[in-house]
Amino acid sequence: MTKAFNWQQVIRILGVLLMVEALFMAIAAIVAYIYEENDFIAIVESAILTIGAGIGGVLLGGSNTKHIGTREGYLVVGLVWIVFSIFGMLPFRLSHYIPNLTDAFFETMSGFTTTGATILTDIEALPHGLLFWRSMMQWLGGMGIVVLSLAILPMFGAGMQLFAAEVPGITYDKLQPKITDTARRLWELYTLLTIICAILLYLGGMDVFDAICHSLTTLASGGYSTKNASIAYWSSPTIHYIIIFFMILAGTNFSLLYGALIRRQGKRLIQDEEFRTYTYSIIGISLVISIGLLYTRTFEGFSTIEKSFRDALFQTIATITTTGFSTSDYMAWHPILWLIILLAIPMGGTAGSTSGGIKTIRLHIMTKNILYEFKRVMHPKAILPVRVNRRLVSENTLSNTYVFLSIFLIITIASSIVLILCGISPSEAFGCSLASIANVGPALGGFGPSETYAVLPDFAKWVLSMVMLIGRLELFTILILFLPSFWRK
Repeated sequence: MTKAFNWQQVIRILGVLLMVEALFMAIAAIVAYIYEENDFIAIVESAILTIGAGIGGVLLGGSNTKHIGTREGYLVVGLVWIVFSIFGMLPFRLSHYIPNLTDAFFETMSGFTTTGATILTDIEALPHGLLFWRSMMQWLGGMGIVVLSLAILPMFGAGMQLFAAEVPGITYDKLQPKITDTARRLWELYTLLTIICAILLYLGGMDVFDAICHSLTTLASGGYSTKNASIAYWSSPTIHYIIIFFMILAGTNFSLLYGALIRRQGKRLIQDEEFRTYTYSIIGISLVISIGLLYTRTFEGFSTIEKSFRDALFQTIATITTTGFSTSDYMAWHPILWLIILLAIPMGGTAGSTSGGIKTIRLHIMTKNILYEFKRVMHPKAILPVRVNRRLVSENTLSNTYVFLSIFLIITIASSIVLILCGISPSEAFGCSLASIANVGPALGGFGPSETYAVLPDFAKWVLSMVMLIGRLELFTILILFLPSFWRK
């Protein structure tokens, strides 16, 4: 018989995590103070309310230090993203820059899940403190709220359960015997790359504030920008290529990156089948779009070739890694190129990265199994097991992959139907649903890279907010909470 829930420990952990959120809110308050703008008081009040709720949770949880089980781990991970979004929207509401509850929650959930879909029609009207908080939300959500907490708070006794419930992908790699040490290594690398990215963007022509904010959202595969035109605001090829490089890193398995950059195990990264498939996908799609852009644009020498290649490469990587930045409005391209972008939206980067989407490893396994199935038909007696990196892929992993893809499609279609009933055109509804569950942000039509989600009805925004969360936590972590058997003793 399943044991009863350890509610005290769940509440206690949520309280501690809220205190962590308040700490990062305080950093945003410092930014607001430096720029002497009218968002300072609102952010300070939000931080006080958040830390107060956190202290209350710790007190309610008492001194319960028992290890919690798998069920509690899933519940904590599912709840913390919702709770973080509830308190994370307070700076927007209290400052009255996003007074509507639905809009504030949508913007915040889109931030923490690194989706990057915004309801703001004039981003540049926001003061610096709120702009920084938007970027910080994505940075926290990129590597994972719980993974951060495991890295800085070794007090958690259910580290393995919490880590497994939040980290994206069908498997995860342990860099150290202790999961808290693994989380710490991942966050150290994540922070280091963010700092390097910020320095390079500053040297490339951004001011200090923009460089920091865009480094936070680039490594998080988030896509929130401080400018209405996103990265297109800067016409500098240097800035574009810097962001391209770091988007590629953000979409790469951070465990493999750690091995390549810190432990000098670059060969392991290059030989990894998922990373190679990820790289080939970027190259192939970029070349196809480049050719399409060259065919449709007026040729004016080498500059046209370079600009077409850069736009194609940038938009391909921004889509596959689910970052959502843009240097060009792909809705202004030939319609056939929209289809290519649409096909790239759900792909995602590699497992263990900050990207959303299906993940390259699942698509790689599925493709291999389909090809082997044809061989099995031709050679019924042949035993053709699927292998990745010379390791046998278990039946459980194959089953998990196909179930994941099925649920991914079902949720996309179901949410599309809801949006259609809300008055959204079928193509736009499907695009919004797909971009939300894949945590990409920009979709099609009136919800493309140069538009916002502001025109959506409130009900549709709540639906997509939930879809974003489900997508960020790899479907099962949230959906399992709706099973009656999950709650039975």
